[in-house]
Amino acid sequence: MVEENDVTVAFRINAHVRLFHHQGGVDIGDVDEKALRLSVEIDSKPSQEQISSGLLVNVTDAAKKERVAEFIVALYDVYVNLHFTYMEINPLVVTDDGGVFMLDLAAKIDATADFLCRTKWGDIEYPPPFGRDAYPEEAYIADLDSKSGASLKLTILNRAGRIWTMVAGGGASVIYSDTICDLGGASELANYGEYSGAPSEQQTYEYAKTILSLMTQDKHPDGKVLIIGGGIANFTNVAATFKGIVKALLQYQVKLVEHKVSIFVRRAGPNYQEGLRVMREVGANLGIPVHVFGPETHMTAVVGMALGKRPIPSASVVEFSTANFLLPGGQEDELPRARAVSQDSGVGNRNSWDEKEGSRATAAASASSLAFLKPLFTSETKAIVWGMQTRAVQSMLDFDFVCRRKEPSVAAMVYPFTGDHKQKFYWGHGEVFISVYKSMDDAMKKHPTADVMVNFASLRSAYESTVEAMTYPQIRTIAIIAEGIPENSTRKLNKLAAQKNVSIIGPATVGGIKPGCLKIGNTGGMMDNILHSKLYRPGSVAYVSRSGGMSNELNNIIAHHSNGVCEGVAIGGDRYPGTTFIDHLLRYQNDPEVKMLVLLGEVGGVEEYDVCRALTDGRINKPLIAWCIGTCASMFSSEVQFGHAGACANAERETALSKNKALAEAGAHVPQSFDDLGEVIQKVYNQLVSDGTIVPREEVPPPTVPMDYSWARELGLIRKPASFMTSVSDERGQELLYAGMPISEVLKQNLGIGGVISLLWFQRRLPVYACKFIEMCLMVTADHGPAVSGAHNTIVCARAGKDLVSSLVSGLLTIGDRFGGALDAAARQFSEAYDAGQHPMEFVNSMRKKGELIMGVGHRVKSINNPDMRVTIIKEFLREHFPATPLLDYALEVEKITTSKKPNLILNVDGIIGVAFVDLLRNSGCFTREEAHEYIEIGTINGLFVLGRCTGFIGHYLDQRRLKQGLYRHPWDDISYILPEKYSE
Repeated sequence: MVEENDVTVAFRINAHVRLFHHQGGVDIGDVDEKALRLSVEIDSKPSQEQISSGLLVNVTDAAKKERVAEFIVALYDVYVNLHFTYMEINPLVVTDDGGVFMLDLAAKIDATADFLCRTKWGDIEYPPPFGRDAYPEEAYIADLDSKSGASLKLTILNRAGRIWTMVAGGGASVIYSDTICDLGGASELANYGEYSGAPSEQQTYEYAKTILSLMTQDKHPDGKVLIIGGGIANFTNVAATFKGIVKALLQYQVKLVEHKVSIFVRRAGPNYQEGLRVMREVGANLGIPVHVFGPETHMTAVVGMALGKRPIPSASVVEFSTANFLLPGGQEDELPRARAVSQDSGVGNRNSWDEKEGSRATAAASASSLAFLKPLFTSETKAIVWGMQTRAVQSMLDFDFVCRRKEPSVAAMVYPFTGDHKQKFYWGHGEVFISVYKSMDDAMKKHPTADVMVNFASLRSAYESTVEAMTYPQIRTIAIIAEGIPENSTRKLNKLAAQKNVSIIGPATVGGIKPGCLKIGNTGGMMDNILHSKLYRPGSVAYVSRSGGMSNELNNIIAHHSNGVCEGVAIGGDRYPGTTFIDHLLRYQNDPEVKMLVLLGEVGGVEEYDVCRALTDGRINKPLIAWCIGTCASMFSSEVQFGHAGACANAERETALSKNKALAEAGAHVPQSFDDLGEVIQKVYNQLVSDGTIVPREEVPPPTVPMDYSWARELGLIRKPASFMTSVSDERGQELLYAGMPISEVLKQNLGIGGVISLLWFQRRLPVYACKFIEMCLMVTADHGPAVSGAHNTIVCARAGKDLVSSLVSGLLTIGDRFGGALDAAARQFSEAYDAGQHPMEFVNSMRKKGELIMGVGHRVKSINNPDMRVTIIKEFLREHFPATPLLDYALEVEKITTSKKPNLILNVDGIIGVAFVDLLRNSGCFTREEAHEYIEIGTINGLFVLGRCTGFIGHYLDQRRLKQGLYRHPWDDISYILPEKYSE
């Protein structure tokens, strides 16, 4: 059997495993003895000697021992190279001739290593997540999820269930399911539902529609309940995500009334006020009970309301407004924008908040342990950010400013895909530049005081960039944001970090926050939540959790039930976090600013038992409030994998129920359910206040931070005149629009290039014959040989080594009245004469008197006796398909007069396209007379020639490059040199 822990791979042979051959068996160990075990470092390879002496001690046959040891060493290579995380072979058969056969094998691979091992693994079919094949509705949501950067999850637990959930956030989804079960609603829970990662309006609509369809299939005598829940979003626009849900609710309004559905909504985050307002308005029109709550209500309080376990408030109180907190308000008169930190500021000095210092841990610690017990962040901490994460960096700077830091916490950024440059950010109302380096080495050398690396590298490059960061001794803390780093890579990082005394937060984390000092990336959400949760100054409570998504909710709960957060860290949801619960709790224990601790664990792993031992042996003696989410896992008969890679119980002691029990027995304050977490925190906090451990101080209002223009505009708080207007296309939504028509419909309906031009040029769909005529025009104007001026210029430029665009532009610049501009001119001349009522003969005579050519008439080669077939084909098409062609008829009458004078004065391609387009504009029924005239005047018809001729010019460019033609020089004998006969000064 091969097992893993943080930094080792263990080979274990249990006593009942035997090596067989055809004459009998050879015992590896006596059944009464303990299993034989050999552990090697994660980045080491076991030798054949180690295997023989450490595992195969009871195998007496030297040949067989050597053969099996050789097999295990080779097996280890396969295990590592293919990223297995577990393997058990039982039995293993060794034949007399040295053959080794595995009769039964069970193994697990690391799915996150897919980008490394896909070609080695081949086609892998992963087992269904809940031990059964997916229902059609589950498969539909899984398909949506696979096509989106968002996360959409649906598991049907009980189709006849009364309570249905649709929860934003993976951790929040588990907690809502937990609370329903903890409050006695397990038998009524119908589904596990999660949407997160900022899904689009269409995605939330499809998701909500699927839930509503399921819950309105069968009636329940007591009616049904839909809980639309979630924690406090980091940067997702809550109002925008609610649009899709509202659309689905309105669509199912009749069925919702028929099935007596009650809806409970609890959500918070950016623009949540508008989202909840819309929900309330929709609720008033649905004809069913809709109860809507924000962050003033505990996250899972709606569960108790839905189950009848707690009363439903008559109205919720909105505690704060985004606009009031973020719009600038003269803070220069109230507080200095950036000043040295004083004792009264509450930054970097714990005594300014709570006067009485708490007790310290008395247990002795080794020198290496002390390095981890030191604070990770101070008010002077500087960080280097890997990745072009401008939004996250701006969020960090806004936090610094509102905490009254003297300087920004971000010293520099590293981004290998650009050259060194400066990036502009806001610092309060002013602006600052932050250096961006292509090389990490340059960033480290030029910013030697930076000791934190915030790593936003993708899962594919996070390992290499983190290893590189640890080569610089100045780095003490690294936060790895990426989720899905292969487990073997993470464990190697953990081992290297331990050797170098570097604290790793993550992977798969939002980061951490220390009020007054530093926040990592997007931790804490947007500024309104920072202010609402009082994260701009330190409190007395320090927390550690796995779930980054639940960090905001913990900030909110702690702010409501105590004097606020002193520090908070989300260690990350992967199986092997860089630092564990106990690492941070011991650090908090050693910090006199921290008076009480909060732990939010989860199902899977055994890290919580380290905390139990620390409570028992006295290393932690500060009050600890603890809860492990995932208690609902007991509902499922099979192994359950929740959102995080580590959220899966592989043994009874890894279940949330077992860990909560152990924590309570060790002395932690463990609530009955997550629903009671805030009340337990309040109780412990009040006790610390009453005994003088915590002395609350008067609140000091924070400085205001201006709202970003883009966010203020999205919230509808400001308006400004647009720089320009467009009615052609719109790329802002979920799908590109051509004159209001989605691009998918353009393709599905096979509009062709003519249809696309009708949308982009005329903002409407033209009849099929009109689109076909446009395409004919493009075909006949595409080229007219290499000798015409436009093609000639293009060829000369191409042979001069110029690029495609330059060569194309040189040809296009020749288009005008003398070349290619006859379409507009012909249309204008013929339509003006026709509209004026001139007889064709009068028109010809008037043009002759004015000394002007009739545009669109005449050809160098073709004549009335040798007609231009292009004109003939277009003329036949017009006669067959156009509803009326009065201007064409008029032009053909003019042609009769001009050809009687000279046979080559025929209506040419420019002329017939020009007059035919006027007939189309005037007689198709798609345009008014004024619109038709305007399109002629603004050069629309000539645009057909330009667009068509681009095709030919590009062809000539490609032809010259393909033929590898050299620089063109015009022959001198083709030039007439006319110089003065005599030079004079």
